[in-house]
Amino acid sequence: MMKLTTSQIQRLSEKILAQWKSQNLITFKVDEKIVLQAVKDVITTDFKREDQLDQEVRAMADQIASEHGDNMQAGKMFPMLKQKLAKERKIIL
Repeated sequence: MMKLTTSQIQRLSEKILAQWKSQNLITFKVDEKIVLQAVKDVITTDFKREDQLDQEVRAMADQIASEHGDNMQAGKMFPMLKQKLAKERKIIL
């Protein structure tokens, strides 16, 4: 499940571009709308990667908990597993 709506991603992308422009950090060689779309796509893809990571971590935590019985709680393992896998896969959380 995405953490931001499409309209929130739109506004965030617009703010990022506006900030870059105001600080003269970017010069457009293509239409600004194309750059805006690229920023939106990158943000959306990043959230999807994190969602996939969450699903994998939940499955791993559940499997470990079921193998070790009640001694291991999946909820407590989730943050540790997520951080470890994110680091391995170079995903910034």
